[in-house]
Amino acid sequence: MAIFDILGGEFIEVIEWTDDTRDTMVWRYPTVGNAIKYGAKLTVREGQAAVFIHEGQLADTFGPGLYMLETNNLPILTRLQHWDHGFRSPFKSEIYFISTTRFNDLKWGTKNPVMTRDAEFGPVRLRAFGTYSLRVTDPARFMTEIVGTDGEFTSDEITFQIRNVITQEFSRVIAGSGIPVLDMAANTGDLGRLIAQAIEPTIAAYGLSIPEFYIENISLPQEVEKMLDKRTSMGILGDLDRFGQYAASEAMLNASQNPGSAGAGMGAAMGAVLGAGMANRPAQGPWGSIPQGGATPPPLPGQAQPVWHVALNGKSEGPFDRAGLERLATEGRFMHETLVWAPGQDGWRKAGEIPELAALFPTMPPPLPG
Repeated sequence: MAIFDILGGEFIEVIEWTDDTRDTMVWRYPTVGNAIKYGAKLTVREGQAAVFIHEGQLADTFGPGLYMLETNNLPILTRLQHWDHGFRSPFKSEIYFISTTRFNDLKWGTKNPVMTRDAEFGPVRLRAFGTYSLRVTDPARFMTEIVGTDGEFTSDEITFQIRNVITQEFSRVIAGSGIPVLDMAANTGDLGRLIAQAIEPTIAAYGLSIPEFYIENISLPQEVEKMLDKRTSMGILGDLDRFGQYAASEAMLNASQNPGSAGAGMGAAMGAVLGAGMANRPAQGPWGSIPQGGATPPPLPGQAQPVWHVALNGKSEGPFDRAGLERLATEGRFMHETLVWAPGQDGWRKAGEIPELAALFPTMPPPLPG
């Protein structure tokens, strides 16, 4: 028993790993102070791999299955140990279990905006984020390149490096794709595949693969998005001239229905402000055409253009501005005896009795002498 006392305090006969976590990628089996018995049972479950490290060298790798640790199952370790056939002695090695299942819902995102050139908007800054899944495909390479001697390696320890790789390739793919910014949302699937292909060589050098890669969102700066919203609103409104005339008319009508001349004046002033943009453009208003040209100057600042309601065929119609009344007079529907009313006026009056409107009617000459 003296030789066994020298080798260690306890022989390990069963080696296995039952993982109850969701982020552990590598776990080192505790063998400190102990020796693995020759002929011990090694259980490697589905979704796992076992790697033997002997005196700092990678000795053997085992996939899923049940193994008896004997000479015929450990060819590399046998050469390292210089075992003779039939020599049944314990040995000391480090055993690492590696999870080969997928690690899902890992996050990635651009820490800083990515500069790119768009054909429509010119230079723009883009941000993006999404998710991906990670998987160990080459346990031996993953051990030598990434894990080293770490006794418990989690996915968080590698995701930071992978995020840097993803961001670099994302910038390159976006800059060279030629896809307009407004069309990127419809092409996130193609962009995701291009980025996954671009990062595959770097990730494979780590012994890893990315089975799934998703782009959840590509966004512009808030200032640019606000301008796009305004542009969209303008497109929805359509003809701004007609919309402005409609808004002005609604404002004047609502103000004229308020009691007192203050509300009427405010509504008329608002209508003048909203309609100022169409002053030099031919337009057709809701209640008649507004003549254009240099002969009729716009109202002076601070002065509200009066509007009138007209009694036609026993009904109140309007309001009409002066141009609208001129049109009615030309058509013969507006005469001296026509009753009119304006905000602030005490009751209905004949149009010919109001100096402002009397000029709309031609003055009849007196009879010739004799």
